[in-house]
Amino acid sequence: MAGLWVGAVALVTAGRRGKRPPQLMRSAAALWTLKTIPRYSRSHLLVARGLSSVGCDPNEKTFDKILIANRGEIACRVIKTCKKMGIKTVAIHSDADASSVHVKMADEAVCVGPAPSSKSYLNMDAIMEAIRRTRSQAVHPGYGFLSENKEFAKRLASENVIFIGPDTHAIQAMGDKIESKLLAKKAKVNTIPGFDGVVKDADEAVRIAREIGYPVMIKASAGGGGKGMRIAWDDEETREGFRFSSQEAASSFGDDRLLIEKFINNPRHIEIQVLGDKHGNALWLNERECSVQRRNQKVVEEAPSTFLDPETRRAMGEQAVALAKAVKYSSAGTVEFLVDSQKNFYFLEMNTRLQDPYKSFGLPSIGRLSQYQEPSHLPGVRVDSGIQPGSEISIYYDPMISKLITYGSDRTEALQRMEDALDHYVIRGVTHNIALLREVIINSRFVKGDINTKFLSDVYPDGFKGHTLTENERKQLLAIASSLFVASQLRAQQFQGHSRVPVVRSDMAKWELTVRLHEEDHAVTASSRGSTFSVEVDGSKLNVSSTWNLALPLLSVNVDGTERTVQCLSREAGGSMNIQFLGTVYKVHVLTKLAAELSKFMLEKVAEDTSSVLRSPMPGVVVAVSVAPGDMVSEGQEICVIEAMKMQNSMTAGKTGKVKSVQCKAGDTVGEGDLLVELE
Repeated sequence: MAGLWVGAVALVTAGRRGKRPPQLMRSAAALWTLKTIPRYSRSHLLVARGLSSVGCDPNEKTFDKILIANRGEIACRVIKTCKKMGIKTVAIHSDADASSVHVKMADEAVCVGPAPSSKSYLNMDAIMEAIRRTRSQAVHPGYGFLSENKEFAKRLASENVIFIGPDTHAIQAMGDKIESKLLAKKAKVNTIPGFDGVVKDADEAVRIAREIGYPVMIKASAGGGGKGMRIAWDDEETREGFRFSSQEAASSFGDDRLLIEKFINNPRHIEIQVLGDKHGNALWLNERECSVQRRNQKVVEEAPSTFLDPETRRAMGEQAVALAKAVKYSSAGTVEFLVDSQKNFYFLEMNTRLQDPYKSFGLPSIGRLSQYQEPSHLPGVRVDSGIQPGSEISIYYDPMISKLITYGSDRTEALQRMEDALDHYVIRGVTHNIALLREVIINSRFVKGDINTKFLSDVYPDGFKGHTLTENERKQLLAIASSLFVASQLRAQQFQGHSRVPVVRSDMAKWELTVRLHEEDHAVTASSRGSTFSVEVDGSKLNVSSTWNLALPLLSVNVDGTERTVQCLSREAGGSMNIQFLGTVYKVHVLTKLAAELSKFMLEKVAEDTSSVLRSPMPGVVVAVSVAPGDMVSEGQEICVIEAMKMQNSMTAGKTGKVKSVQCKAGDTVGEGDLLVELE
């Protein structure tokens, strides 16, 4: 991995297929709003926005006030819908979220505890007290946190507060992977072969895995969102997977029970949206394909799937409905399937909540958003977020920045709009995954629909390194960087229309430059006339034009008739620039002829011997430390475990040696780059 990533998660939606009513099909993009039937009936329904005008009475009674037991973009989305319906809202928040967007948007806000989610957004006592204080009639749980907690739903019911979600029995049945699998079998839903009981310990896990046959999937019974899941290919990985999965499950869900299933190699991950009411009716709303994922967490979703034929789609939908009816499901939910290359499909789990994509590729990044600008102004683009410039991305919650959604009359148009939107997205202050998302949607395999859950590891076996420039793209980048440098130099010569110092300058100035990219030097000459530059790069001449307003976060640049949207992230006095081009950030050095000559005499900084030190690759909390000063360790041996965003990561020794010092202990909060252990 080159760098750390925080999720701006792309959800690609294309044209409609099949014969479902158009107003139902739009729900495939997960565009949710809230609508209730009269409160005295004790009934409620969460529906897709496309359905909100179907058979609805504008005079129908709604709730007066709703508390949203969540944060971020889902809380903002619910609040926006409630405002349109004239319903007052109450936001809850932790100390760390006191200035968050969802808090500002709501009519009322109540602090429910300190930053850790276990003491705030999972603090049922504090949330119940907030409900009483604000006299809220209903609670919308969003996704994650308490959205699938049966105890929370019971406590709400005991105080006559509506839970805007499924009934308690459905949460219990589908929230537990073991019970849900047994129910699915009873409802004649295809299931993955495996052990349906609770795995007691690592020894039993190895015995079960051998009986099933490797590879196997170890997963948390109460899990979701990729947490508490590990693939094991042998006995050693099974023992390690049991340890990490149970710890992650306990941390994320308060339930460390695990189950083991046969791992379906190279499958597609496809979900079916279902809606059910309290009269025994249920229907399916076509599918979303979520096969592009990292660590069992979705990175890109697409609807409809390019892989399914009408017969398979219908069979999956009918089984999803059969399962919903079997548990008397009465809300919006998602039934997840794994689909192999022969279109055989197997029930994975049912999410009794909103299924929005969230998480990141690789390791999470924290920090403050110094600049943030969404591409919402572009056609066919929607952005769901709960942040603004100045918002803090912390270690306590999931690292999603936003969901970027595009749609079009066909798949090609939707993908082109996604590419344009990613180029126009401005995120400064934290690292992000825009480059990855852009590369995924232009990848030839993705464009052809040739994807599975191993797509990212297959395409990037050594980790994602950014966009690989073609020869023409490389020359374009060099020409743009040279033009930016010259434009900034010309601007520096002027102050309010007057020269700062006496300069000799003609309308057609010529610059001889050396431009360094990827440790290679390129001879460049540039001449300017107004806002257009004539640039010669390695023997090729290019005309580059723009407004060259260096104060703008985005620059639209025309290179020989090709429009490029670039971002100049930083410029230093020595000619060093960080330019975001085609989604990837490139470090470019532009030097005058004299500066290039003098640079040969500059001393190079000696790189740190990283094999002798272990630094934290991410911000997080130290869960365990396995060594002490004086211990001998082998290369690859586990030194400590870091937990970030509820995911546990084993840190290992880079070489064999003796431990010189240990700079951390269990419970410590560490930042990216902090020294953990030093070897002699």
